[in-house]
Amino acid sequence: MVTTTRWDVAEHLDSEEAIAAYLDAAMEDGDPDLIKVAIADVARARGMTDIAQKAGITRAGLYKALGEHGNPSFATVLAVVKALGVRLSVAS
Repeated sequence: MVTTTRWDVAEHLDSEEAIAAYLDAAMEDGDPDLIKVAIADVARARGMTDIAQKAGITRAGLYKALGEHGNPSFATVLAVVKALGVRLSVAS
């Protein structure tokens, strides 16, 4: 019998480089749902309570905004991105 455990990407987002590469790949794909999931994964890796506090929203509000049926406002996305210590940039 083979025993498996659920793989959690947040456990592997343990460096600035890994986080930047992960978010960059999600942004490159361009799927808004994938980007939201990637931001949520990084927030979980950094600690949802801490990120919510830094973003100025409740922990429950952060979970709701970044959850499966969440539809965060752009202002919320920007606040969370800033709280994560990363920034969005544009390149051509």
